[in-house]
Amino acid sequence: MNSEQQKKYWKENLKYLAILLSIWFLVSYVFGILLVEQLNTITLGGFKLGFWFAQQGSIYVFVILIFVYIKLMNSLDKKYNVNE
Repeated sequence: MNSEQQKKYWKENLKYLAILLSIWFLVSYVFGILLVEQLNTITLGGFKLGFWFAQQGSIYVFVILIFVYIKLMNSLDKKYNVNE
């Protein structure tokens, strides 16, 4: 892989990271802390939604984002022919 391809690869990798970390920030900080009072008016499985996001939702979303990142990176590796 030449230098130009390495830069493109890294740029796409950083784009994926920024998007996925923004989603995690939104779920964990915004939904779990800033909007907790508004979300607590909704219940999910008998629990207030704001509480659920603060205690469980951010963890579930983080695990899902890990698998999404794996899938994205595998496709990026194949695109730039650096897959194993």
